[in-house]
Amino acid sequence: MNGNIVGLLVPIIGLVSGLIATYVSLQNRALLAEVRKELAELENRIITRLNNGTFVRASECHLRESHLRERFDTLAEELRKRNAAGS
Repeated sequence: MNGNIVGLLVPIIGLVSGLIATYVSLQNRALLAEVRKELAELENRIITRLNNGTFVRASECHLRESHLRERFDTLAEELRKRNAAGS
C-alpha cells in the first residue's frame, strides 16, 4: 500500500511542479512582451519628438539664446542711433 502511494505521489509532484513551471514561464513571457511593447512605444514617442523638433538639446537652447541677445542688442543700438540722429 505504501509502495502504491509513493508510486503515485512522485508523478503527481512532478506533474504539479511542471505545471507551476509552465505557469511561471508564461507569466514571464507575458511580462517580457509587455515591457517590449512599452519600450517600443517610448522609442516611437522619442523619435516623434526628435522629428517634430519639440526635443531640443540644451546647447542648442544656449546658442539660440545668445543669438537672440546679439540680435536684440543690434536692434537696440540701431534704435539709439536713429534717436540720436533725429534729435
